[in-house]
Amino acid sequence: MSTLRNPALHRLHRQNLLDALAEGEGVLLFASPHRVRSNDTEYRYRPDSDLWYLSGWEQPEAAILLRKGAEQPFVMFVQPRNPERETWEGRRPGPEGAVADFGADAAWPWTELSTRLPDLLMGMRALHYPVAQDPDMDALVMGAIRGGRRKARKHGLDMPDTLIDPARLIHELRIIKSEAELDLLRKAAEITCEAHSRAMAMTAPGVFEYQLEAAIDGHFRARGGVGPGYSTIVGGGANATILHYVENRDALREGDLVCVDAGCEFDFYTADVTRTWPVSGRFSPAQRELYELVLQAELACIDRVRPGVTHKEIHDTAVRILTTGMVRLGLLAYDRAAEESLGDKLEHGLPEPLPADASEEQVVDRLIETERFKRYYMHGTGHWLGMDVHDVGAYVEDGDSRRTRPGMVQTIEPGLYIPLDDEQAPERFRGIGIRIEDDVLCTEADPIVLTAAAPKAIDEVEALVGSLRG
Repeated sequence: MSTLRNPALHRLHRQNLLDALAEGEGVLLFASPHRVRSNDTEYRYRPDSDLWYLSGWEQPEAAILLRKGAEQPFVMFVQPRNPERETWEGRRPGPEGAVADFGADAAWPWTELSTRLPDLLMGMRALHYPVAQDPDMDALVMGAIRGGRRKARKHGLDMPDTLIDPARLIHELRIIKSEAELDLLRKAAEITCEAHSRAMAMTAPGVFEYQLEAAIDGHFRARGGVGPGYSTIVGGGANATILHYVENRDALREGDLVCVDAGCEFDFYTADVTRTWPVSGRFSPAQRELYELVLQAELACIDRVRPGVTHKEIHDTAVRILTTGMVRLGLLAYDRAAEESLGDKLEHGLPEPLPADASEEQVVDRLIETERFKRYYMHGTGHWLGMDVHDVGAYVEDGDSRRTRPGMVQTIEPGLYIPLDDEQAPERFRGIGIRIEDDVLCTEADPIVLTAAAPKAIDEVEALVGSLRG
């Protein structure tokens, strides 16, 4: 059952959504189902983000309906109280709790949805409903609209003849975080930074990746978090060159780096932090060169998280810094034969060859134009963050890259990944993967790094790694 830490938060979200609806419109959302883990066991239940955002409801077999201008604008259908089932599955608030504790204007048992929905949809011209997510719910909604049309006509009432993806409104509301939401993100960030610091302190050669994972995920729960907001990544050595490595079963080795990507989910808002550190407590010269380059890119991109700066401009900042650094370190060079091998993959065709005396800037421009940098930096520099680790909200607006606005939270996470078997890379860099990631809030003034407490300066990292040994 929901702890209802802040029911006013959900009430505010509902009111914002109702204000955004046109007259005669409504929103219908269903709870996510249980997911089978294996045989007859299920994964721990996690509510649908949009439904929780608007209601705070944390249980399956539920629906919420918001209706602009209705006498009862917020109605719910939920599991009824059932002492026998509650003995097995946990307490249920029931329809009574939905009204008393969750702010519903009216609530009925989940089993009555199909019979009551036709009447509830009368008077509505358009329904915001996520078609094609669940065929059973699609059939129920279509049946309710079809079944209610005759009665609606008799009373001179509309019945929805237009279905609209609710993401158009809900996700645009979710992308701008309120102060109450930011408080939850700050708490998630605080716990996450503590967990990363603990993992650094316990790192030593011979410690297993899964031991760091256990310490991190355990700290999330011990500090009141829901758990990890996504599968914790702990990649030692060449495992760090696999972006979403989650096996976490190898021993950490002397002389390697370990890359940890982990974020605590607190009250269904998640942090997302990556740190990379040396297993033995000291960066090698080659590791230091790459780490300093990634950190330079990250700090420059963080500084660009300001109103009016586009998502693409932030990414382009990372690409230019990393590409320039890779040229200087010998990871990338101008190679006409490599360009020609791209063939028709280039959007605007093969460019003219560079002159033999091309400047570094010309070489970097060409490597960016032909996307050769993607050999070692193949992902974006960040994403929106909130209830979902890859949070909702469009990245393109009016045909162009979206401009950052105050209240948006995004990750900044440049990286470099040099495969162990890459014979084109200088040998000293092979098998090194580095990513540094922080959660950044755009404000009217300077950006705020919510995860600044997780060490990333080289001297701070080296001082902390292994400090629990002995």
